[in-house]
Amino acid sequence: MEGVRLAAVEGLLRELLREEAPARIAALTEELFREARSVPGPPDGASPHAAALAQVEEGAISLWNWAVTKHTGSVVNDEQRAKLRFVACRLVCLCEGSDPPEATIRRQILMSMKTGKGWIDIGKPDLADEFLEIAMSSIEKLYVKLLEGSDGEADIHVHKADVEKNLFKVLSYQAESAVAQGDFQKAVTCVQRCKDMLMKLPKETCYLSILCYNFGVETYELKRYEQSSFWLSQSYDIGKMDMKYSHGKEMQAKVLRLLATAYFEWDCNLYLDRALKAVSLANQEDLHPAGFFLKVKILLKSGASDEDINSAVAEFLHHEMSLDFCLNAAKLLLEHGRESVGFEFLKSVSERFESSPNHGRITLLHIEFLLQSKRELLAKQKVEEIIIGYYTGKQLLPEALNRLHIILWDMAAKHYEAKSYSEALHWYNYSVSFYTPGQIDQNLAKLQRNMASCYLHLKQVDKAKEAVKEAERCDPNSIFTKFSVYKIAVMEKDTNKAVEAVIEMGKLAEKSSQHEDKLRGEENTGTNLLSLAAQIALENEQQVVAIKALEYLAEHLQDCRQLFAALKCLVRLTLSKVMADNEEKKDEDINSMLTYLTLAHKRLAESFTDEKFTGDMKVLEAHWFRKVAWNLAVQLRGCPGKMRDFFLLSFKLSQFCPSDKAVLIAQKTCLLMAAAVDLEMGRQPVPPSEQAELLSQALQHLQACKEIWKILKLTALAMESPARYPVLCKKALKSALNLHRKQTVIDVEKFSKCLHSLINLSLPTGLTDLDACVLQEAWGYFEDGLSIISSTDAYPEMEILWLMTRAWNTGIFQHTVGKCREAEQWCGLGMRFLSHLGSLKKTYEGHMTGLYSEVLDKLDRAKGFLSKEQE
Repeated sequence: MEGVRLAAVEGLLRELLREEAPARIAALTEELFREARSVPGPPDGASPHAAALAQVEEGAISLWNWAVTKHTGSVVNDEQRAKLRFVACRLVCLCEGSDPPEATIRRQILMSMKTGKGWIDIGKPDLADEFLEIAMSSIEKLYVKLLEGSDGEADIHVHKADVEKNLFKVLSYQAESAVAQGDFQKAVTCVQRCKDMLMKLPKETCYLSILCYNFGVETYELKRYEQSSFWLSQSYDIGKMDMKYSHGKEMQAKVLRLLATAYFEWDCNLYLDRALKAVSLANQEDLHPAGFFLKVKILLKSGASDEDINSAVAEFLHHEMSLDFCLNAAKLLLEHGRESVGFEFLKSVSERFESSPNHGRITLLHIEFLLQSKRELLAKQKVEEIIIGYYTGKQLLPEALNRLHIILWDMAAKHYEAKSYSEALHWYNYSVSFYTPGQIDQNLAKLQRNMASCYLHLKQVDKAKEAVKEAERCDPNSIFTKFSVYKIAVMEKDTNKAVEAVIEMGKLAEKSSQHEDKLRGEENTGTNLLSLAAQIALENEQQVVAIKALEYLAEHLQDCRQLFAALKCLVRLTLSKVMADNEEKKDEDINSMLTYLTLAHKRLAESFTDEKFTGDMKVLEAHWFRKVAWNLAVQLRGCPGKMRDFFLLSFKLSQFCPSDKAVLIAQKTCLLMAAAVDLEMGRQPVPPSEQAELLSQALQHLQACKEIWKILKLTALAMESPARYPVLCKKALKSALNLHRKQTVIDVEKFSKCLHSLINLSLPTGLTDLDACVLQEAWGYFEDGLSIISSTDAYPEMEILWLMTRAWNTGIFQHTVGKCREAEQWCGLGMRFLSHLGSLKKTYEGHMTGLYSEVLDKLDRAKGFLSKEQE
């Protein structure tokens, strides 16, 4: 078995060494790695097949060198190289023999160390341990072999020094593997052994110190602060052991800063002294802003006095620090509520960077923290200093100026929300100060609009108009600017201008909705502003303006609830005008009502995707609008044509309502009234073609009325059991089913009851020998039921169960009288209903499936018997 596996590995190895295609190299690498893992080592003391093993060893060394070359050329990645090294090293170990020469052992040590390190580097330290142990064992063998051939004490020292270099490396790799696997004690043991060897290997001091630092970083990131502090302390101590080979003061300071941070985050109160000692040592080793910053941070966290913090801050001022660092330090102080220290420090920073082009950033930070501490008067003084400087040659850089505008606008908005409009204007005026006369800027337009809003609240209309005029100059095509124009027009009761502004807003909203990024949700801006415009008009009793805004909303709103709210508001407003008996505009208002109700019908007929607009809501809206149409029709007896139109609209709207008795009676009445109006108008002296059209319409209305009447008058008989007039009842029920199907929204509750009654009349229970015509007729009714059930989730589950049971029992009855084909059809029909059951499906599924299989088996046997008879 071993020979077979070795042969397989050799074959794959030879193929890989010849391969050039990266994809094939990757596949062969995986296959070779898998095979090599299953190859066992040789038995102790035995070296069978010496010639074969020599060939394997030669192939392994070629593979090792090939992997190095291909990795350098980026043909194989790090993980593939690690796997190939694994294969090569495993094969070399297999060929080692009982007494290998020194060169073989040295090669074994090198290959094992590199293989182990490769696994560590790709994050698989568990696979490294085996090879590091092999390397350790080989080092011991090498030492024994060297001692055997040594000549005197001097040789022994040379050999020992030679071996210790490799031993140090293996121990450091084992420490890396242990840390990666979370074995802290093993890592400590390995590092301690390395540390003990530094007297003889002083050049390794820097390496071991950095290794411990890396361990400290890894454990710090895992929040293992105790372990992190140990490794960082070790790193610092090792770094001090031999200054000649140390990594330098900058690195020592970096180690100490992280050590202080670890103590700080571990438990600042418990380890405060250690943290302060570490950061102080760091600052002594290397003066770095991060060290000063960390020291102040620790002092603040520990609740040190202002005096202690002042002493720490004073150190800043004795050294060159960047402006960014100084600003961050000031923020730190002020965010921790040390205002006296923070503002004093800012003052010193301001003096130091007086000539810097970034000096304005210092003042901005000062202003921000003055405002945060509610010192608005002092903040205003600072702003005014900036304004004076701005016009005397000390201009802010663009980034700082933008930040200042944000601060000023935030303060203005805060006062606006608090209804302190004069104070808001004060802050807005500061912002205006930085714009030059005649400058065109969209932000300036927004600023002027905000100021106009303040002026309007203060009833200073003239100033508001000036501000809006300036906004129009800067940004004439903004919907917000038009909205500002609109608000002034409403306040001045300038209806024409207000309506004009609404029309412009509507155009801009429609235009922007075609181009705006839908992901930002900005398509609602126009409708939101127009909704607000309608609200403002209503509050100011300007119905004409409100109607214009609502008309746009009714056409463009996507939110169903908002849409019908706008339509209802329109209807109410126009209805109040109709009732005002203003004969001059009454016809116009009635036509508007017709338009609004027609739009309501159109929107109700659309398929809604808004999940919040439920079916019940739709029914409620339909009821509201149909009743309005009815009431209007009743009041328009003097306008027959309009009365008919409103009756027909009421009928159409009622088709979205469940067909209960009250709705059916209302539908019948609407159609009768519409037909009566058409007949009356047809009697008038009108052209023959128009007369014919009117009479034709009247007949259509009466025919529809007749169908509704059938539902009301005959269906009641069918619901009585037993049916007294079955033929008449079946005819009525068929008509009722047809009418239900024609409804825009089918009332499945009533449809299911109607279908139930019709099947009961058509397919009596308990009868097995049924005529084929009867079965065919009943089959059609079941299919009708399935088509409705498939199109809705609202069909009553108990009715589906009843239909399933009736179909299934009919199939079983047919089976008992030997009608196999009919039995299969009706049982199959029952199974189709089973798939539509909800919670009851599991109850019936197993039983029915089993029985259906039996029916099909019996049918197959029956067919087989018949076919034999025919033979």
